[in-house]
Amino acid sequence: MAEQGGQERTEQPTPKRLNDSRQKGQIARSRELNTTAVLLTGAAAMLLLGDSLMQGISDVMTRGLMLERSQVFDTTAMLRLLEARGIDALLTLSPLFVLLVASAFLAPMALGGFSFSVQALAFKWDKLDPIKGLGRVFAWRGLVELLKALAKFLIIGAVTVTYLWTHIGDFLQLGNMGIEDALSRVGDLLFWSFLAISSALILVTLVDVPFQLWDHKRQLMMTLQEVKDEHKETEGHPEVKQQVRNLQQRMAERRMMQEVPKADVVVTNPSHYAVALKYDQNSMVAPRVVAKGVDLVAAEIRNVARDNNVAVATAPPLTRALFYSTELNEEIPAGLYLAVAQVLAYIYQLRERSGYKPSETIELPDVPIPDDLQHD
Repeated sequence: MAEQGGQERTEQPTPKRLNDSRQKGQIARSRELNTTAVLLTGAAAMLLLGDSLMQGISDVMTRGLMLERSQVFDTTAMLRLLEARGIDALLTLSPLFVLLVASAFLAPMALGGFSFSVQALAFKWDKLDPIKGLGRVFAWRGLVELLKALAKFLIIGAVTVTYLWTHIGDFLQLGNMGIEDALSRVGDLLFWSFLAISSALILVTLVDVPFQLWDHKRQLMMTLQEVKDEHKETEGHPEVKQQVRNLQQRMAERRMMQEVPKADVVVTNPSHYAVALKYDQNSMVAPRVVAKGVDLVAAEIRNVARDNNVAVATAPPLTRALFYSTELNEEIPAGLYLAVAQVLAYIYQLRERSGYKPSETIELPDVPIPDDLQHD
């Protein structure tokens, strides 16, 4: 099962591959299943409706062959009579037609489900290519179809010969019967022969259905490279995904920077880490981290804070604890309530003093940090 490029189709079809094939109308189908279903439905319909159908057809023919004297000399009477009897015959046979059409639609759905594809109806020029046509004829699928045809011929032939051999006496007795009895007996013999031959096709169907399912799956098998390419098309190339992530990160940082001017204080490491805190006693249970970052992002947070007169304070242990223990837009953990409260109280006191300059970095005294929240 070697493929182009030296790769083999060893991978199971992906959901996308299965969906694409269904949209193109490429689903598992068995003509043998369809044929057998229609024939068996016809046989069952004849068994259930045979008497009423025969009686109806007999009535139609009787009425159609009975002409009144006035109709013989009417040039339009035969046309009207033919139209009326044709409608009667159609109504009589309509139950049989409905059952046959229903089986013709339902049988394919039993194997591959319902599928309607506009792409499958589109005209394809390559179907007219005689070279490709010969290739399909002499391909291994053509050999399989030939073997199926031979199998059907042998099975149907064997069943037919067996049926005729076992009922030869019944056929010979027809010559000794009256016309009505002979016609009734012929109907029975034809029905049971039809049912026997139709049932024989079940053997072919039992072989063809698993083969069609296997062959359909085989055609959809993928090489490892096809799976990788499909994954790239579905998920995107790594370079594009990285660019998208970078863009999302920059947008998140931009939104974060917009929150820095609203902060009460920015605590720093002093150079590697920066965390902006905001507290509103009317809407918050505890202070909240509105911005945080390291290195270049931390430097930008400090610059934005100074440009907007937000206090910048140096508290390395507290800054590291806040950075590692609290996510963005989350309230600080209970273990840091006391330390942050001391920082905020200290900042509020400084604001009330005369000569306070928010642009200056504040050196905070050591504040208590629980052991489980300390980070080096």
